[in-house]
Amino acid sequence: MQKPHKNPPICKKIPFEMEKHGDLRIDNYYWLRERDNKEVLDYLEAENDFTKSSLKDTEDLQKNLFEEIKGRIKEQDESVPYKKNGYWYYTRFNKGQEYPIYCRKKENLNNKEEVILDANIRAEGHDYYQLGGMSISPDNKTLAFGEDIIGRRIYTIRFKNLETQEILSDQIENTTGGASWSAANDFVFYTQKDDTLRAAFIYRHKMGSDQKDTLIFHEKDETFNSGVYKSKSEEYLIIRSSSTLSDEYRYLSAQSPEGEFKVFQERTDKLEYGIAHFENKWYIRTNKDGAENFKLMNCSLSNTSSDSWEDLIPHREDVYLEDIEIFSQFLVLEEREEGLVRLRIISNKDDSDHYLELDEKTYSMGIGTNPDFFSEELRFSYTSLSTPSSLFSYNMNTRERELLKQQEVIGGHEPSDYHTDRIWARAEDGVKIPISLVYNKTKYKEGGPLLLYGYGSYGITVDASFSVSRLSLMDRGFCFAIAHPRGGQYLGRKWYEEGKMLKKANTFTDFNSCAEHLIKHNYTNANRLYAMGGSAGGLLMGAIINLRPELYKGIVAAVPFVDVVTTMLDESIPLTTGEYDEWGNPNNEEYYHYMKSYSPYDNVSNQDYPAILVTTGLHDSQVQYWEPAKWVAKLRDYTNNKNTILLHTDMSTGHGGASGRFEGIKDVALDYAFLLKLEGISN
Repeated sequence: MQKPHKNPPICKKIPFEMEKHGDLRIDNYYWLRERDNKEVLDYLEAENDFTKSSLKDTEDLQKNLFEEIKGRIKEQDESVPYKKNGYWYYTRFNKGQEYPIYCRKKENLNNKEEVILDANIRAEGHDYYQLGGMSISPDNKTLAFGEDIIGRRIYTIRFKNLETQEILSDQIENTTGGASWSAANDFVFYTQKDDTLRAAFIYRHKMGSDQKDTLIFHEKDETFNSGVYKSKSEEYLIIRSSSTLSDEYRYLSAQSPEGEFKVFQERTDKLEYGIAHFENKWYIRTNKDGAENFKLMNCSLSNTSSDSWEDLIPHREDVYLEDIEIFSQFLVLEEREEGLVRLRIISNKDDSDHYLELDEKTYSMGIGTNPDFFSEELRFSYTSLSTPSSLFSYNMNTRERELLKQQEVIGGHEPSDYHTDRIWARAEDGVKIPISLVYNKTKYKEGGPLLLYGYGSYGITVDASFSVSRLSLMDRGFCFAIAHPRGGQYLGRKWYEEGKMLKKANTFTDFNSCAEHLIKHNYTNANRLYAMGGSAGGLLMGAIINLRPELYKGIVAAVPFVDVVTTMLDESIPLTTGEYDEWGNPNNEEYYHYMKSYSPYDNVSNQDYPAILVTTGLHDSQVQYWEPAKWVAKLRDYTNNKNTILLHTDMSTGHGGASGRFEGIKDVALDYAFLLKLEGISN
């Protein structure tokens, strides 16, 4: 994409000196962090105008893409009900509405519907609306729900009387959105954020009372976040404090909400664990004793210190234990081996086991919602790059499987029309890197356009899943691929450890190795290869083009974390202190220089970059808007780039983009139109 005739906005330079460890950095665009400065807002609006004018010839295409993608979505839809505490719960969508309606029916699905909450009504008058946690009191009479109307993930908890439909006067500000009930319905526990938006305080609120809420727990360690929830058994209230490499839990009987929480196992460096309660045992998923891929242990209710934990499922070098689900007759393990998830069902009666597996080459599968300990039915989800999201019920006794619901693609979709595969690239150090890919068998031609997606941080695994939006690219001849670089957990915990801290560069070189492999084996070429990533995946985008810009024709970087050093040195910014175990602490000289060696903003150089579309949100709480804004300004200023670099800032949203069911499609349409224009496709 050549530069348009209209010139991009000029960002004023105000040199700002930053010195650390004897190293001086000068940031000409540091002033853009002045959120309330009219000049900053005017500059962002000017960038939006430039982006709009640059993509003006794609306006019809964007409109067509929006209608096309929206047209595949079943507007009048309903989720599969699940039963909890005497009620069947489900969510439905009405045609033409953006938000879900939460409903229930008492005991029998033939009974009268009760509307718990209509998010469409609650969203009226707001440019942005997001529901947080929803929890119903044990007596089924009161709903607690969180609302964010800005996009910074700061929720106000409100309460609704489900018998009278009245919104109660109780209201709690500045929370994470969720609330957990005491057994007698008289108290709720919730998490409040500090000035940096870190989840730091656990409070107890007495329903209907004007008395000040009681601070139960303050997480003082700035590298930890806290939260409160209720056990599946409903018997315990649990406080979790976690950093990247350490966990600590406290528990209290839900029958005694004014009692003292008891520490389960005190925090220990590099000891990670999670707990689940059933009958007379605690079950602990943990990396104790060097169990890198985690193992399952248990202990009695009365003695919970780690020296009393006993192995139940031992550690395995080649199998990563992702999750567990406990039933009265069975224990279900969600395991990942060679990148693919399988479900292992173990009988509590005789310890016999079997696996629930599916046979596509690449897919995503996981344990679903299973609130009933005494059920013999396991609900699990399944999807692949060509198979729409599906919910199954599996009888663990008879081993019969029933499809409860599959995402309907309006207009029709035949998975067999699409080829899916998993291939392996070779990294610079010889390690094999998996790539999942899909394309339309009749539309895609060898060497054609290909969009390579990646993330590669925090141990987050991007599995191969279905997307109705993506069909609009594939049906126009694109191949879509997901790189699974180190830094994620696709190949187990070691895969994560090899792509973080002082090994973070592996993530970037792995991704570029995937790109090289796809070019070498004629899936595409450098004039038709595009890359996309968001947040930490946006960092990935910035790093890969600093290293190998010639590999890519175009880049889409969403809410990109690109100013790594400056952000990680600023403890006032949300998330910074809690991420030292992910990126390192730049107050340590070794980590400072290592971060600086890959930070996209610090490594912009005089070279030709591909065309780039950068998107962000003014109210982003995860990656502040000024990071992408500064990056775009520096890219333009520092290089004589022949390709267009665009910045689009949504002035009313945050990290997750637009709220609502369909508004977010406009963001997708913008991204796709940018890519299709580069490819010379106009319809």
